[in-house]
Amino acid sequence: MSAQRKTSSPAAKLPKYRRILLKISGEFLRGEGQAVIDNVIMDRLVGEIRELSRLGVQIGIVIGAGNIGRGTEVKDMNRAAADYIGMVGTMINCLTMQGNLERVGVDTRVLTAIEMREVAEPYIRRRAVRHLEKGRVVIFACGTGNPYFTTDTAAALRANEIGADVLMKATKVDGVYSDDPMKNPKARMYKKLSYQEVVSQNLRVMDISAVSLCRDNNLPILVFNLDRKGNVRKAVMGETIGTLVN
Repeated sequence: MSAQRKTSSPAAKLPKYRRILLKISGEFLRGEGQAVIDNVIMDRLVGEIRELSRLGVQIGIVIGAGNIGRGTEVKDMNRAAADYIGMVGTMINCLTMQGNLERVGVDTRVLTAIEMREVAEPYIRRRAVRHLEKGRVVIFACGTGNPYFTTDTAAALRANEIGADVLMKATKVDGVYSDDPMKNPKARMYKKLSYQEVVSQNLRVMDISAVSLCRDNNLPILVFNLDRKGNVRKAVMGETIGTLVN
């Protein structure tokens, strides 16, 4: 059943973004403990996604696999083989996210760039868009399906393919800083940046290939802190939060 936008009050504020692509790092799911996926973090995240779905926001999600492991961590492994290990690792996170979302009543589909028919649908752009139009949360697994591309680039690619209004990069800091805020307390946070400023200053927003793909297609990138409860909703509603790259 399609999610319906709430219209109970004519004065109710509507979401600024109707269709989003949310990029979540695998490391975020791990939290501070030793578990591969922290259940407390997952429960909070699932609750916030459910709230957005009930507002009528169409949601696509890309999740990394840093909490599970990367093939690049294996000494002297071929880069292509290492990247395939990482891509397959994302499927574990995607299926876990799907199970938790459906547990709280959110209709969800996992679409994969590497065919795994027993557990997920093959990625087809038109099918993904149709699922979104029906109010389903769509989780994109296995990156782009090609080595040498990160899940950041996969997120930019999928966001453009589905016609998202914004690419939301969820992080553990409040936005994009002039330096690492964990190491430099004087680091300055930017409220707004241009794509060119990100590239020329080598600011670590996303991979350069991902930023370039968004720049070439005029897709805004919003970098914000996912650690703060309620920030996903604030971002979607258009409240001043994080760093906007456009």
